[in-house]
Amino acid sequence: MIKAHVNRTGWLALLLLVTASCSGETSSNAVTGTDAAADYQYVEPSRDGIGKVYMGREISHVMGHRGAGWLERSSRVKEERTDLLLDNLPVQADSVIVDLGAGTGYFSAPMAQRASAGRVLAVDLQTEMLEIIAARSERENIDNIEPVLATETDPNLPPAAVDIVLIVDAYHEFSHPREVLSQVFTSLKPGGRIYLVEYRGEDPRVPIKPLHKMTEAQARLELEDIGLRWVETLDFLPQQHVLVFERPAQKR
Repeated sequence: MIKAHVNRTGWLALLLLVTASCSGETSSNAVTGTDAAADYQYVEPSRDGIGKVYMGREISHVMGHRGAGWLERSSRVKEERTDLLLDNLPVQADSVIVDLGAGTGYFSAPMAQRASAGRVLAVDLQTEMLEIIAARSERENIDNIEPVLATETDPNLPPAAVDIVLIVDAYHEFSHPREVLSQVFTSLKPGGRIYLVEYRGEDPRVPIKPLHKMTEAQARLELEDIGLRWVETLDFLPQQHVLVFERPAQKR
């Protein structure tokens, strides 16, 4: 059984993926209106969404642990060029990295190997995914991955301690994106960066359901709104863009 990780200062590291089966924000909340924080609206859910709207974007259903096989499919490197993504991340030997929505640890493992004197916090909402990550670490003899159980609203990451946050094809599923990203912001060191990887919503040729893609404009709207600074958008991957954001010296 995976237990929530707590460090000596008492922080519990967490994520925010939401499953349609366990979230209370499915069709039962499909009434037009806003929530108490006035950050979200609720509408009749579309086929692939949960009926919760953030800054004009309906949040999608999450891919549960039963989709682990798809994450580990043998064709993924060729289809997504995950090798190029890893090669373009500025991982140093002593980097502290958060793999937010880590899933099976597909990216956590190679990043941990590169950050041999650092650590990777592999954060996910589903204990089944964290068990897969723990088994992978043991199998591959990796000792610097920390599987971290998440809640939907608060990652509770250590303040100003993280160099890199990687979010691959997961952000569009976050049920409370504003709350989570606000906490991610504070976890970054000044100058620390988020690498947000999403299927290109601008490109109708990308064969992914619309709610599981994001445009550059939408991603910038949401992340810049919490104080992150957009650095650049990289388009070296076949179907996804990589949006790079940075924590400025001071939040505006």
